[in-house]
Parts: sequence; C-alpha cells; structure tokens
Amino acid sequence: MTASDPRRQRAWRIGAWVVLGLALLITLECAVLSAGAWVNDRDIAENRGAAVAQVEQVTWDRTLIRFDTPDGESHNPDLGVLYPQGLSEGQLVRVEYDTTEPDLVKVAGRTWVLTLLPTGTTALFTWLVAGPLLWFLRRQAGGRIAPHRWRRSAAA
Repeated sequence: MTASDPRRQRAWRIGAWVVLGLALLITLECAVLSAGAWVNDRDIAENRGAAVAQVEQVTWDRTLIRFDTPDGESHNPDLGVLYPQGLSEGQLVRVEYDTTEPDLVKVAGRTWVLTLLPTGTTALFTWLVAGPLLWFLRRQAGGRIAPHRWRRSAAA
C-alpha cells in the first residue's frame, strides 16, 4: 500500500471525520451545560427563596447541604447545591432555592457565569488538540477530507 492508496486515504478521511465529530460533540456538551445552568438560575430567580444551609458532605461530584424553608420543612437535595466551590463540611452558607422545587438550590450570589470558565476551557483545549490533529489527518488524506464524489456534486 502506498501513501496515495485510495483505501488508506479513505481511512485517514474517516479518522478526520471522527475527530471532527468528537470535537463538535464536546463543544456542544459544553454549550448545553452552560445553557442548563442559565435555565436553573432563571428558575430560581422566578420563584426565589432564601435560607441558611449547613454543608453536610463534600464529595468529588457534589456537595450535600441541609436547609429549612419558612414552612418548617427540612430539605436535603439529593443532587447537592449548585456552584459549591470552596465549601467545606460543617460550614453555614446562604443559599437561594426555587420555592416550587426546593431541591433546586444554589449558593447565594453565584450564577451560571461560573460555568463559563470550565466549559470554555474544555472547549478551547478540545479544539487545541483537534485542530492540529485534523490538519495532520487532512494532509494524510491527500489534502481533503471529503470524498471526490462530494466535491464534484458541490461544484455542479
């Protein structure tokens, strides 16, 4: 097999499409995560309740809290609190929650904007890896990643 072998070029093109697809998927996931955080903040703002919560447990994937609402109910959201950076067990923290769904709770004063740094950084590094990799794969595929039949139909 030579470097110009059509089967080899096809394999390089498929590899390029896989890399491009994964990079686009990761970028889309980052955008959806930030949009979801914005929606949660909007829901909390529409039916805002405030309380002081105690941090019960801090794990790598969530921070569990317990707080009481004015009606005397005690809440311990299963998914934890939004934007928990810097919290430690036993700490008292002001929280805001959705009064119609008290399990949707965030640390007071923190917003969805905090998601932009990690999601933006993830998307940036994804493209910093995917860009050169796509360039390399495109060169190996003979300077293109679309098959000849696509190029002819696009020119017509």
